[in-house]
Amino acid sequence: MSWTPYLMSLAAGIGIGVIYGLIAVRSPAPPIIALLGLLGMLAGEAAVQWLRGHSDVVAHALHLKSFAVTEADTSAAPDTTETL
Repeated sequence: MSWTPYLMSLAAGIGIGVIYGLIAVRSPAPPIIALLGLLGMLAGEAAVQWLRGHSDVVAHALHLKSFAVTEADTSAAPDTTETL
């Protein structure tokens, strides 16, 4: 695992923070809201990766079943047609 992307991201964030401080501009979002949004993005990405690796769990959770009518189903079904 390389730390280079993390260090570059931190350096870019510090650089933008310095620029914001020099020109007296507030960040576009309150820091806690921005961090919670990033945390949500990471959690969503991790959830998708987990679900891709556990397709059997997803199928069971969604109750994926075949609704095709088979011969066994038609013989066991009660006759609902009435003749007058």
